Amino acid sequence: MSLLFQKLSTMLSFLFTLLVACVQEQPPLPAGRHAFTVIAHRGDHAKAPENTLAAYQQAIDHDLDYIEADLRTTRDGRLVIMHDNTVDRTTNGKGKVRELTFEAIRQLKTDGGHQVPAFKEVLQLCKGRVHIYLDFKDADVKAAFEEIKAAGMEQQVLVYVNKGAQYAAWRSIAPAVPLMVSLPEDVRDAAVLNAFLDRHPVSALDGGYKQYTREMVEAAVKRGVAVWPDMLHPEEGPALWKEAIALGLRGLQTDRPADFAAYLRENGIR
Repeated sequence: MSLLFQKLSTMLSFLFTLLVACVQEQPPLPAGRHAFTVIAHRGDHAKAPENTLAAYQQAIDHDLDYIEADLRTTRDGRLVIMHDNTVDRTTNGKGKVRELTFEAIRQLKTDGGHQVPAFKEVLQLCKGRVHIYLDFKDADVKAAFEEIKAAGMEQQVLVYVNKGAQYAAWRSIAPAVPLMVSLPEDVRDAAVLNAFLDRHPVSALDGGYKQYTREMVEAAVKRGVAVWPDMLHPEEGPALWKEAIALGLRGLQTDRPADFAAYLRENGIR
């Protein structure tokens, strides 16, 4: 009787482990084309105004892997790309995105006379050319996913979520879309990182690159989780790029994407 109980217990333990593994298996990331993933923060805004079609076109022209775009919603429920919750800093207008109509926002101009892009326009521009790292600032998950599906871009979008409610909504509405979260400041070693990923299974991790150690990067990669943190440093350049690459990173979000891609190619890393 005890032998039967032991066998049953062993089988139940195996099934539970298998179930946990299945539950935590995450959607794959969009297919990569390079050994090192270069993410253009708000597009290549070193060469064109941030979060404009022109900045995204620059990323495409330089054969970059992702453009990062910040998704927000207008007063009348339209999806647009804007980093701040107001239009003040980047356009010739004033006011909160949530309090302006789509038509009012479309009348505004950035430096160089560019329009604030609709999400649909960004999807259309990027399809088959560059992946989208979607910073999910303020939008309805169902509405966003409907536009992604309508554009046929389900395989080209990675969603960065800022809140637990966003995570739950994406998992419920679009479980095949890969998700990314930032690494909390208190996660400082591989053991704590593994515990965090047990609780928050995702396809990729963000955060500042200085938050990571080589052991932490290795622990994440061993679990199939990409580590693509931010550089975004005022002194960004070869010295800091070398420092980040030495951590074992194979992806980075940068404010100098074209220069960084050139650096990677010159050093045989791209």
